[in-house]
Amino acid sequence: MALAFPFIVPTTRAAILIALAAPVALVIAAAAPGAWIAVPALGGALLALVIADALAAGRLRDLTLTVPGDVEVGAENECLVHASFAGGQRSRVDAAIATDARLAPAGRLTLALDGGKAEWRGAASFVPARRGPGSVERLWLRWTGPLGLGARQLARREEREVRVWPNIGEVRSPALQTFLKDAQFGLIARRIRGEGTQFEALSEYRPGMDRRRIDWKASARHSALLAKEYETERNNQIVFALDCGQAMCEPIGGMPRIDRAVSAALATAYVALKGGDKVALFGFAAHPETMTPFISGAHEFHRLQSAAAAIDYRSQEPNFTLALATLAERLQRRSLIVVFSDFTDPTSAELMIESIGRLVARHLVLFVTMADEELEEIAAAEPADMQALAMAVTADSLLSQRALVTRRLKQIGVDVIEAPYSQIGTRLIDAYLAIKRTGAIG
Repeated sequence: MALAFPFIVPTTRAAILIALAAPVALVIAAAAPGAWIAVPALGGALLALVIADALAAGRLRDLTLTVPGDVEVGAENECLVHASFAGGQRSRVDAAIATDARLAPAGRLTLALDGGKAEWRGAASFVPARRGPGSVERLWLRWTGPLGLGARQLARREEREVRVWPNIGEVRSPALQTFLKDAQFGLIARRIRGEGTQFEALSEYRPGMDRRRIDWKASARHSALLAKEYETERNNQIVFALDCGQAMCEPIGGMPRIDRAVSAALATAYVALKGGDKVALFGFAAHPETMTPFISGAHEFHRLQSAAAAIDYRSQEPNFTLALATLAERLQRRSLIVVFSDFTDPTSAELMIESIGRLVARHLVLFVTMADEELEEIAAAEPADMQALAMAVTADSLLSQRALVTRRLKQIGVDVIEAPYSQIGTRLIDAYLAIKRTGAIG
């Protein structure tokens, strides 16, 4: 890309010198009015010094901006700037990058470049706040002369696209990979013996096994205690239903709740695909928005990641009645439905409970919500004044409403996971594996 023509600009040090020269000019004008010519001469000399210092900074030969094309929401990334100069001496080199609000909250990244003679390099860290297409729009570079009075500055349009994907850090984590390799339904193709529902074989009873698995008739025939082994079921259907309405778009821990939910869903989906089950994503707000076909095999995981990246943020109240009725109509067999949602008032919670209750008759439902740690802190804090007391009472009332909703969900047969956002992924994987071992889906 061709370099733009740089402009000469004064530095902060030059501005301070000009401010200090103003009183001197006033003193000269008051003490010797005939020497007024010295005032513009002083200003001209200072201007000439600024220009000479800027020119002494040398000519920019090449400027390179390296921007990652694909990043993950909530993960730290870097933009790299490399500047190459021809001749001159520089005391400082700075850069600024104008970005989309998804990439940097203020819309700008600033960095100081390090270097010696001709080559200067620097990196600016950024953490994407939301999924979707972001952009890097413009790059500024300023290099200051040896005296620090004058600088040369240029601006260049970039128009780089940065795609912000869901965060799958949990999928790549060594803990999960080690677990998958060691698990019974890991990477080795074999029949899975566990606590499922399909009879597999008889084995010798060992201490610690469930006594209910003893086959008394077979034991009597063989004059030895024999226990039944069952094959863990595969090919189950798991649907992750993601509420992307207003409440789920509120930030928690610096990232929207929906992005926390997407990360937990993708981590569990990866485990399910490795275990031979089928997975689909369903996103909804005021109406159903995303419904992927059922995907099987870990090699198709990228399709789920792409579909999750397309789940948008909506400033709308979710329509649980329409969304879950649509989902139930599309499911032809019993499935595990994992609903990620949150609720802010009793009315929306009542509609949600009623809609989920219709699914329980045919499907296994797991409801996942993130604990509101901020509310818990406000409710537990010692009130120092009347305002703090009012906040504590309100927070306690909201927490009581949340507890009531979760109790009602459990009463209608829904398994509920409520945990801090940092534990949602692991808690969900544990719950899925427990359900799979009991064979409750099929």
